Amino acid sequence: MDPVRNPYAPGAGQRPPELAGRDKQLTAFDIVLERVARGRPERSVMLTGLRGVGKTVLLNQLRSAAVSHGWGTGKIEARPDQELRRPLSSALHMAVRAIAMAHRNPERVDDFLGILKAFALRSTADKGMRERWQPGIDVPAVIGRADSGDIEIDLIELFKEAAALASDIGVGIAIFIDEMQDLGPEDISAICGACHELSQDAAPLIVVGAGLPHLPAVLSASKSYSERLFSYHRIDRLDRESADQALIAPAEREEVKFTDEALDSLYQKADGYPYFVQAYGKAAWDQAPESPIGIQDVEVAAPTAEEELAVGFFGSRYERATPAEREYMRAMADLAGDDGPVATAAVATELGRKPASLSPARDGLIKKGLIYSAERGTIGFTVPHFGRYLRSV
Repeated sequence: MDPVRNPYAPGAGQRPPELAGRDKQLTAFDIVLERVARGRPERSVMLTGLRGVGKTVLLNQLRSAAVSHGWGTGKIEARPDQELRRPLSSALHMAVRAIAMAHRNPERVDDFLGILKAFALRSTADKGMRERWQPGIDVPAVIGRADSGDIEIDLIELFKEAAALASDIGVGIAIFIDEMQDLGPEDISAICGACHELSQDAAPLIVVGAGLPHLPAVLSASKSYSERLFSYHRIDRLDRESADQALIAPAEREEVKFTDEALDSLYQKADGYPYFVQAYGKAAWDQAPESPIGIQDVEVAAPTAEEELAVGFFGSRYERATPAEREYMRAMADLAGDDGPVATAAVATELGRKPASLSPARDGLIKKGLIYSAERGTIGFTVPHFGRYLRSV
């Protein structure tokens, strides 16, 4: 069939043509937006899950929902080597610009932007760098507010000021943070502290984060009350009905159908993971000569999808690991079976090493986002089917 009309879109953070199986999260977030708009207390939101389950896609969809409610929004992607101030300043600046036109007091807006600029300029202890870098805010910095240098104190003050600005016009502000587990300990603590203060005041500002399965543990290690501070949503693979919908709905818009046998085979191969659903769907479409797409088309196309996943999804991650880290992951793969978490002690036994001697490899893999600590004494792959891939190479 015509590859130009192929509707499927396997890509990092790329919205699929049919966002299936996420109605529960979207409905829950609409309720959050409505409650905050009415001055009701509500918790910030955290999305957790493995790579390839569509966290970033859902995060973007939630942002679109906030925009449709008239909220100001901004988004950042956390990085291990970057402190929070600069990207957060840019995100909050974007959010405030979106609502500034509706505010009746431009001086009030400028006053907040001056506070935001002062917050942003404390992003580095290097005085020369501070003087060279500017956050793109065309008002003088307001000295003495949100610029103490203590990120938690400053963020609480900044968020309260931003929430008050939004409250003036009856809307809210939402800051979206992807890869949130990569924030530094001080920044995580600051966000928890700020969200705690906002929730007590029912202030119209929320944080929506997305991260790997160990994000709740990262938050809890920072502030013990974080378990009650956020509304957690675990984003997992799609059930059969949702996976079928993700394939069928886009095809029907192009007047193409799948046989039941083809859908059976596609679900078995993709295992419900949204990224895999798109990859196998795209390959099957390109292989099929005509509608309906049958099981033979799927079977012939499967090696193409698997080759693409092996290079772009699995291989690119494997290549980032050192030889010692690859050895560690291979031992995990041999033990994992169905890719579930395994005990760190079992990995040491498998390699015939003392657990302490493997700490550098384990820590390196965690920092690179290839594995995560599921709970104390266990580790798991952040990428679904990664163990299966390692056992095949």
